[in-house]
Amino acid sequence: MRGVIFRGDCTLELENFPDPTPGPGEVVLEIKASGMCGSDLHVYRSPRVESTRPVIAGHEPCGVVVATGPGVVSPYARVGSRVMVHHYRGCAACEDCRSGWPQMCHAVPVTVYGSDAHGAHAPYMKVAADTLVPLDDRLSFAAGAAISCGTGTAWGAFERMGLTGRDTLAVFGQGPVGLSATLLAKAQGARVIALDIDENRRASAKAFGADHVLNPRDCNVIDAVRELTAGRGATMTLETSGATAAAEDAMTCVRPWGTVCLVGIGAEIRFSLAKMLRSQLRILPSWTMSIMAQKACADFSVERNVDLDSLFTDRWTLDQAEEAYTKFNLQSGGKGVFLM
Repeated sequence: MRGVIFRGDCTLELENFPDPTPGPGEVVLEIKASGMCGSDLHVYRSPRVESTRPVIAGHEPCGVVVATGPGVVSPYARVGSRVMVHHYRGCAACEDCRSGWPQMCHAVPVTVYGSDAHGAHAPYMKVAADTLVPLDDRLSFAAGAAISCGTGTAWGAFERMGLTGRDTLAVFGQGPVGLSATLLAKAQGARVIALDIDENRRASAKAFGADHVLNPRDCNVIDAVRELTAGRGATMTLETSGATAAAEDAMTCVRPWGTVCLVGIGAEIRFSLAKMLRSQLRILPSWTMSIMAQKACADFSVERNVDLDSLFTDRWTLDQAEEAYTKFNLQSGGKGVFLM
């Protein structure tokens, strides 16, 4: 089979690999959809390095179980099952792993599919059976791929924040995670202020129901958010872009007793505790989601009829991988996915 390899310097290749064979506790999936995540761009843009052990990219897998190895007992791992993958693998025995947070495992080095082990930008993928999450028949494979990281990351942030329909949420960045946040927050009844410098992404946010859409280059963000909230500021802010300026604005335009959640990779933040102390803010980082949260996000999307397929503006084949990432690298428009 052929799989996509990131080479750095905004280059990639389709390289030949043997078809995977499951070992003990493992399954092989026939990949039906593999999402493109904004974090892919960090590797895609990195300096070129020649690797003696190239790894297939893609950490938003969704497909069908086609083979199982010895000792597989998961009810989700039967041949023919439609599944998503929680793309982290820990020791499976420690407190963090058993609570559904294998990415927090400290007992063994954490495996990240698509980074440390072969990912889903290929026809087949081998994973540990305990990383599988069932995919409801009412969700498309593309929707399942989105939930496997980008959309699931937005949901995981909301679980940490405690978002409710009473909140006014400012979402900084309307890329795949930010647009997912806008879509899911509106489905929960929240009032949403969406911010992005890209016109296409602002248009998508408006189409997804954002109550207000702002271009940070055209206004003073702090003043604009306060004007939209009777001078008080948002009750919650979510930063998804990874831009330092956006993270600083997210911490400043929230009202006293509010919650700030930081998701975007790349931002470096400095602040004065003396200025922040009396605001009584909760400042939370959030790293993807737990296995249970991934399932909960899928269940919510079915129950509320959330149109996750509308997140995708680009659908590609693996043969179009170079064109796909060249376009994705522009960071304009919505989410991309490879369909097999």
